[in-house]
Amino acid sequence: MASALARSIADRLRSQPYLDTATLHRLRRAFSKELAKEDGAAVLDVARRLHASGAPGSRMTAYGILGNHREALQQLDAAELERFGAGLGNWGDVDMFGCLLAGRAWRDGAIQDETIHRWARSEDRWWRRLALVCTVPLNVKSQGGQGDPERTLAVCSLLVGDEDDMVVKAMSWALRELATREPKIVARFVAAHADELTARVKREVRNKLETGLKNPAASKRKRSRT
Repeated sequence: MASALARSIADRLRSQPYLDTATLHRLRRAFSKELAKEDGAAVLDVARRLHASGAPGSRMTAYGILGNHREALQQLDAAELERFGAGLGNWGDVDMFGCLLAGRAWRDGAIQDETIHRWARSEDRWWRRLALVCTVPLNVKSQGGQGDPERTLAVCSLLVGDEDDMVVKAMSWALRELATREPKIVARFVAAHADELTARVKREVRNKLETGLKNPAASKRKRSRT
């Protein structure tokens, strides 16, 4: 049954003349509705097969199906997540994977700190970025986060000197999300690591702490044009 469902979803993805992000989201919502009454193991099997299909948009669709089925999400462990993460190669897929799956699994105790720290030490820039993105569901209220400065800053500390652009941007994101809940803790972290953090991270995080915005000047210019 899982094989037939995965094949049907893959065929519908392939049949789209233009598969933009909005179309993917619309289709994913329809697929999730179809799978809503299936048990977690069945949905996980569908997602595995879909992920392996190579159909356009299959990776993001598999992530979305899993992330929107509570019981399937609870089936994930470190080994399963690493299989789904194999081949990550752009920031969009990494961020969706981190916010929908890996970060939530970590937050809920399905994977341990050691797994995230191992990703942070990876030679692959995308797994290093992923480790930082996984802190977002710890801290963002709309994603179920309650705030977790200890685990967030442990990951940030491992990557504080990383100058890869994709990692730098994720560092800024992770610290800015924590700053919404724990501004004093983040301010102390930035001050303590001022010699290691990139200028971009320091600027954006300090802007967030002082104004609530990552780039207040850009926001002001945008308002002036409207």
